[in-house]
Amino acid sequence: MVSNLGGGARLRSLARRQRELASLYTTAKSLTALGELDDVLRSIVQHAHDLIRTDFTYLSLVGSDGRLSVRASEGTISASFLAACIPADVGLGGKVLASRSPHWVRDYAATTLIDHDPDFDRLVSAEGLVALLGVPLVIRGEAVGALFAADRSEWSFQADEIALLRAFADHAAVALDNARLYEASRTALHELRIAYRKIEEHMAVVERAQAIHEALTGVVLGGGTPGDVTQLLADQLGGSVTLVDRAGDALFHSDSASSPCLAPSEADLADAIEKARRSGRCTTSVDAVGVARSLASIQAGDSYLGALAWSREATAGQGVPNDANLRTLERATHILGLLILKERAVAEAGERSSGELLTELMVGSPGISSAQRARTRARNIDADRLDLVLVADSPALSSTDLSRHLHDIAQDCRGLAGEHLGRATVILPSTDDDHTVGEVHRRLRRSLGGPVAVIGERVVHHDWSRAFSLASRCGAVMRAIGHTDLGATTGRYALYALLFDTERVCELDRFISDSIGPLLAYDQRRGTDLVDTLSAYYVNRSNVAATARALFVHVNTLLKRLDRADTVLGLDRRRENDLELQLGLRLHQLRAITNASP
Repeated sequence: MVSNLGGGARLRSLARRQRELASLYTTAKSLTALGELDDVLRSIVQHAHDLIRTDFTYLSLVGSDGRLSVRASEGTISASFLAACIPADVGLGGKVLASRSPHWVRDYAATTLIDHDPDFDRLVSAEGLVALLGVPLVIRGEAVGALFAADRSEWSFQADEIALLRAFADHAAVALDNARLYEASRTALHELRIAYRKIEEHMAVVERAQAIHEALTGVVLGGGTPGDVTQLLADQLGGSVTLVDRAGDALFHSDSASSPCLAPSEADLADAIEKARRSGRCTTSVDAVGVARSLASIQAGDSYLGALAWSREATAGQGVPNDANLRTLERATHILGLLILKERAVAEAGERSSGELLTELMVGSPGISSAQRARTRARNIDADRLDLVLVADSPALSSTDLSRHLHDIAQDCRGLAGEHLGRATVILPSTDDDHTVGEVHRRLRRSLGGPVAVIGERVVHHDWSRAFSLASRCGAVMRAIGHTDLGATTGRYALYALLFDTERVCELDRFISDSIGPLLAYDQRRGTDLVDTLSAYYVNRSNVAATARALFVHVNTLLKRLDRADTVLGLDRRRENDLELQLGLRLHQLRAITNASP
């Protein structure tokens, strides 16, 4: 029942995300009509209000007098509040405009983090406004207004609500920018008839930009991928377009049929990305071989998702692109941001589902229920062939991030991956365990670019839990003996099976008791540390001076401890064969490390 409820919550979450994306796409498509500004702003505010679901939503712009006034609103709100006109440097709006970043307050009247305006505070009190979120409308680096969501009760706004409202604010800024440009064109046509030809060319560019934007929106609404968007941009703008992920790796590179261009080098991309991220705008540069490159970063709120690079031959008359082309490139980053977030949401939902099913099999084993068998079959996975459990560990990556890499491998091999008891884990079908473990290690090593240890254990009678326990404990032994970059099965470490096989714990206890039992008892009874002293002595190859330095004690103190250890054990370590003693000490150390693993 809990699993079904969880599935329902995920479906509702995905449905909500689809509604949000559909609303954003609808708003984006409305921008191509270049309609009246007030109509477009009202449409944006209405969509934002429907999705944010606060008591009321409104959009304010800074006028020529430097005061902030409401231009569009939705929800129950009084006429006196709508008529308010306050200085643009006070209140939450002043803070949003000054910082050009989102800000919110849980209780407007009580907060001391903003400069209050007495007149506006009286309106706030009469309106019953309590919680308020504001996001800036930024055009070419200038904050020209803000979009607000308000509630009449205390509320802490969440990151997804802030990102969603900011997406609408971005659309509002584009609408405002387009409307101003369009109005300027009409005024220039009316007042300066001698510039008719120039204005006509400008309108042609705007119409072309509209056509490109409509085509981009059509690609998205038609279920297109980021690769489809990059190809469309290359066809429309000419040259070549490259989509780069947040790690700086090229995901897609598309050439136009008429004027293809060489893909930018990694070094050139890295420099251009850094400049664009610092400026927050689309940047253009020309390299030494005459290739012009414009680059815009892809952002979702404060999250950097990647970048879009447009390359073309500067000698072809495209070295300095017009503003419309650059705005097209910037708009494309908004659309790509939404697509990337959507793909990420779908991928994360798949990862969660795979991880939950893996945990169910672990917890419920040995054996598999009919419901679990049906769920694995629905994912095109044969549960009876999931016969190898692998546990991975990397010093440079958390188990959560490492699990994401394992998820890609599991998808390719029809297995399950996830994080179980703090370990990055995958269950795979395998006919050759050594080969499978080695291949998983090679793939992880290649994608991580650093050391990673992978240990595998064969599953017997659907007992995934026991295989996981053996692999995890064996992995701890691997790390303890310095093996941190390889893939192997537990069979390679059969010599240490006494440590990681819980069914042989009695044998391990007997060996340790026979070899160093009296010393352990003496330490426990007297509060001494003879076991660690003797261990350090053998680690330092029986060198008394080196051992004393390692333990930070005087040589005479060390010799007294060693003599006391000989007395307790009833042997002379300098004359008798001490192999069994050394093994006992080492196994005692490794057992302490292994017992710390799941």
